[in-house]
Amino acid sequence: MSEAASAQVTLANSTALLPSLGPLLHEWLPRQRWFAGKGRPITAFSLVSATEILPVEKPGDTAAATTGPGLLHLLVRVHQPTMPAQPPIDSYQLLLGVRPTLPARLAPALIGHVTDGPLAGLTVYDGLHDPRLAALLLERLRTPGTLGALRFGRGAAPVPAGLAPRVLDTEQSNSSLVYGNAYILKIFRRVFPGTNPDLELPLALSREGCGRVPAPVAWFEAAVPEPLTLGVLQPFLNGAQDGWQLALRALAAGDDFGPEAHALGRATAEVHTALAAALPTPALRRGESEEQAAGMVRRLEAAAHAVPELVPYVPGLRAAFDAVTVLGHRGRSWTAQRVHGDLHLGQTLRGADGFWSLIDFEGEPARPLTERRSPQPPARDIAGMLRSFDYAARSHRPWNADWAARCRSAYCDGYAAASGVDPRAEPELLRAHETDKAVYEVLYEARHRPDWLPVPMAAIHRLAADATG
Repeated sequence: MSEAASAQVTLANSTALLPSLGPLLHEWLPRQRWFAGKGRPITAFSLVSATEILPVEKPGDTAAATTGPGLLHLLVRVHQPTMPAQPPIDSYQLLLGVRPTLPARLAPALIGHVTDGPLAGLTVYDGLHDPRLAALLLERLRTPGTLGALRFGRGAAPVPAGLAPRVLDTEQSNSSLVYGNAYILKIFRRVFPGTNPDLELPLALSREGCGRVPAPVAWFEAAVPEPLTLGVLQPFLNGAQDGWQLALRALAAGDDFGPEAHALGRATAEVHTALAAALPTPALRRGESEEQAAGMVRRLEAAAHAVPELVPYVPGLRAAFDAVTVLGHRGRSWTAQRVHGDLHLGQTLRGADGFWSLIDFEGEPARPLTERRSPQPPARDIAGMLRSFDYAARSHRPWNADWAARCRSAYCDGYAAASGVDPRAEPELLRAHETDKAVYEVLYEARHRPDWLPVPMAAIHRLAADATG
């Protein structure tokens, strides 16, 4: 065994590694946008796995001051007090750069200086911001195989070498690297046992020949012992424009967004059709529809517990869910399938040729992975997009209610034209899913963007009145 390999095994298996990093992570983690446990104290850390992707030079090595950085991959469980609808323990993926001293250009990525343990005397930082380490990560993805707990996979197409990396600053629950404006690597920060839908569904869609979603070209996972999806590399749609920004610009200019909404409806229907062809489509009969409605009620009650402004609307909102249960009792059933799970304007891109693509199939990160991977009525995605048009309209001053109504109608028209199924033909199901989405939005805004809370609360007022009416 080489000296470098020996050092790798020693560091990866060191029981002192995480305790020495704990004080630094305790301060650094809550400041990250992708950390889901904000507002709750961290009580402990536990190590799931540690792998040296690039061996770390130790203090005392005469070459340490002149050699490059090390790259340490960690999966860490973060223990926090329990809150309603939240797990007490979350697992996070960390890619730590390690150097004796940090160059000034990497100062914003600093995590801290280690004082004891196997990294004593070294500086650790967010390795994704180091171009050398980011380039190394792409090199690993170019070559399938295993390294410690990590497993690297790749599609049929080769990935070019030497593409310059840059970090995207727009990510929230994850981190992304763009390589040479040709590929984008999404790094899942909060990880769950099981295959992430953002890998599973685009792979399924590529097998069906659906061009609305960029096909994965490489990915990496961990087996500890259950598989966890850690990152996915896909083509970067360079020059494509974000649907949310396009909508806001149309609002500001007083332009009609109906044709774009219609095209988005067609794109959504094409993706749903391909997913239905690729994966099972079970029927939601009385028991299943009752359980889905009961889940919506549970989420409503948990949200009302956390956001007092929601409490007066609970009876009206619950009526929307009860309507679905009543239809189930009368024998109504619906077809379920795999869906996007968190569809909104920000998850869409329009190319220079006007072609719309859907991205980010991870689903709502706050929901359990098993729930995000379960078949749902297509109405769930449709409701998400309808809510997004309302969000855009209410983000503009003055609020343009007619703009939102025209977009909602055009989107449903486009969906019906491409699929042969008009989502408005099932008003109870669509209203229930739109209500469930609005409840989720209230909880999210209350926790992360309180200034935005009036936006979903306006929908809550309307939906509660519609259900009781």
